[in-house]
Amino acid sequence: MPIVEPKSFKGLKVIPFQINPHYLDAHPQGHGGETREQRIEEFLVVNPKMYVAGLREACLFKIKNNDIKLLGERNLRIFKHGVAPQELKATDDISFLLKK
Repeated sequence: MPIVEPKSFKGLKVIPFQINPHYLDAHPQGHGGETREQRIEEFLVVNPKMYVAGLREACLFKIKNNDIKLLGERNLRIFKHGVAPQELKATDDISFLLKK
């Protein structure tokens, strides 16, 4: 979240999906706010055609040309409006994320 309001929230549009970095499944005890999943679901109500990739700690995407790979030991959690979240492994095909 930005410290000051930027002129725009438009990114570089290098990829056609949103990344939610440092994604956590946990809801820490005593935390009175929303979970990451709840915030992502709210975002998807306003942006129903967008995918959101919950990228966990120590993981990254390697993108070259029209190929994308998940690198790391943890699963990726994919969100899409109206669809149950999916857990994908590094060996799964995630090329659909690059389709506009």
